[in-house]
Amino acid sequence: MRRLSVLALLMVLFGGGPSAADEPRTLTVLTWGGAYEQSQRAAMFAPFTQATGIEIETVRYNGGIEALRDHLAQPGAPEWDVVDMIRADARAACAQGLLEPFDPDILADSPDGVAPEEDFIDGALGDCAIVQLVFATVIAYNDDAFPGEKPRTVADFFDTERFPGKRALRKAPVGMLEWALRSYGVPRSQLYDLLSTERGMRLAFRRLDSIRDDIIWWRGGAEPVEQLTSGHAAMATGFNGRFFHAQVIEGEPISIIWDGALLEYNSWAILKGTADKDIAEKFIRFATGAERLGDMANRISYGPARKSAQRRVGLHVTTGVPMRAHMPTTDRHMATAIRKDDRWYSQTEALRQRRFEAWLALGEKQSAKADQAKSEGPRND
Repeated sequence: MRRLSVLALLMVLFGGGPSAADEPRTLTVLTWGGAYEQSQRAAMFAPFTQATGIEIETVRYNGGIEALRDHLAQPGAPEWDVVDMIRADARAACAQGLLEPFDPDILADSPDGVAPEEDFIDGALGDCAIVQLVFATVIAYNDDAFPGEKPRTVADFFDTERFPGKRALRKAPVGMLEWALRSYGVPRSQLYDLLSTERGMRLAFRRLDSIRDDIIWWRGGAEPVEQLTSGHAAMATGFNGRFFHAQVIEGEPISIIWDGALLEYNSWAILKGTADKDIAEKFIRFATGAERLGDMANRISYGPARKSAQRRVGLHVTTGVPMRAHMPTTDRHMATAIRKDDRWYSQTEALRQRRFEAWLALGEKQSAKADQAKSEGPRND
């Protein structure tokens, strides 16, 4: 049973108050904050509460499965119910028993009666999660940082001589390895085969070495926009919807480089052992309906994962900006996109993290050694 407050517990034990079953129910959702969560609140959370009376509380989540593993390791039943997570992470979490099995029967048909199996995009239905939207992790830059020639390709991100300035990267081995190899000209179709070899990993980290001194890190999805608009970074990686919101809705001088956009999928999953699995399933059914997904796509530039919702993509709800041109799935953007290999990611989670942490540790060691040499000054012997 979910933990009750001391006052509520006393009222239940000694009578005179409502039972636990009579208390208003609340669903706790892990999600990503910022403009993305604002869109979810308007398109999904508020309408769900209005329709059911069930309140939604959110907890900030920045991806990965470590937070889920730590939460479930705490004594007692989990406090979290639903997780908005990247499909590769959902697969890894499912394999480690951190999520409930997903029942596809909870999904609704499309408004014109098409079954979910046919209406959702291929591969959307997983063992523990259902894909809800398509997004891309992209490279963007501050227009003011490059008044002349503009960067256009992944290779330009690594060229700090032609395009000087700090590079903001997510502090996780996601995307950076593929971009490092693409900067050498490795074909998109060969990236994951090459990264599955020791040679591929060495090449990728060698390229990252070339910009090590210019890297600043981010963890939360809102940070890369802040790093660009504040001038702390000239170029940054980040989620295409966050850059869209800053550029188109807020008028910030930000441009997206669609070359090498890493195409990814967000999915809904239910945390293992939640006491509110019934309302978690009710929420997922509601949030993955064509109307809700279509409304979401008209607020932030993430593509719906079902065909009946894709047909509802039109103009932004407040600005009237046509949204289709900003979706990662348009033909023009897909022509140079990298399709993220979820299976490779879920199978290499520990390896990638270990190699990344070793690379970070080596950099810190080199930096400390350089600082020590500088403090000791030139030798006279």
